[in-house]
Amino acid sequence: MTTFSHRVALLTGASSGIGRSLALALAVEQARLALVGRDVAALEAVANLARERGARAVVLAADVGIEGDATAIVDRTVAAFGRLDLLILNAGQDMWARLEEIADPSIFEQLVRINYLGPAWTTWRALPHLKASRGRIVAMSSLAGLTGVPTRTGYAATKHALHGFFDSLRVELAGSGVSVTLVCPDFVLSEIHRRALGPDGRPLGASPMREAKLMTAERCAALALAAARKRRRMVLLSARGRVGRWVRMFAPGLIDRIARRAVARGH
Repeated sequence: MTTFSHRVALLTGASSGIGRSLALALAVEQARLALVGRDVAALEAVANLARERGARAVVLAADVGIEGDATAIVDRTVAAFGRLDLLILNAGQDMWARLEEIADPSIFEQLVRINYLGPAWTTWRALPHLKASRGRIVAMSSLAGLTGVPTRTGYAATKHALHGFFDSLRVELAGSGVSVTLVCPDFVLSEIHRRALGPDGRPLGASPMREAKLMTAERCAALALAAARKRRRMVLLSARGRVGRWVRMFAPGLIDRIARRAVARGH
């Protein structure tokens, strides 16, 4: 099985949740890690844990919602390690509000910048290096990138955009040796729910989910890396998602009801 030993991985959103779990899983394989996020103290803590597991790690403070930051992290990674083999685009921002409840519509621009433009900018800058290494791109998406989810209009829109971007890029990269993998988790136990933007544009501060019933971030990371190893096109991380993808073609109303119920139940 392919390992990421001594491969250079650039990982956004690495300070907590799925990103932290991805970093520690890669560290066990002694990858070389460029860890990106806005919380430097949290990133340093993850980097230290990664080093204890045998990885080399550098911390790159950046906001991927800013074009200059999103492109500079590629240059800083290559400056630190000399190459780039694995680009994992994990940074994300969630929302949790019905459209009619939203008091601050600027949250839509914030979501687009972090969830769509950030990955697009970073990938654009990284592409020459990935082609040189015949590397891998892994975009952490969501089931919301495949179907509408109530209370997540802006979030789902950005994930749909992410799918359009990377599905198109995959076609462009045919024969280059660079693979594109879209990872679509269901609800995952992660800090992203606490940081989700509410109707007033501020983070909720508390998760609206029934967290005991959610997939762990560690399990999500393991499945994502397994898909990256095999250079899979797309992987859906729940049975509900896999079944729903096909049922939606024949009974879209049923999928709408399932989505409403999942949000109402919080899992």
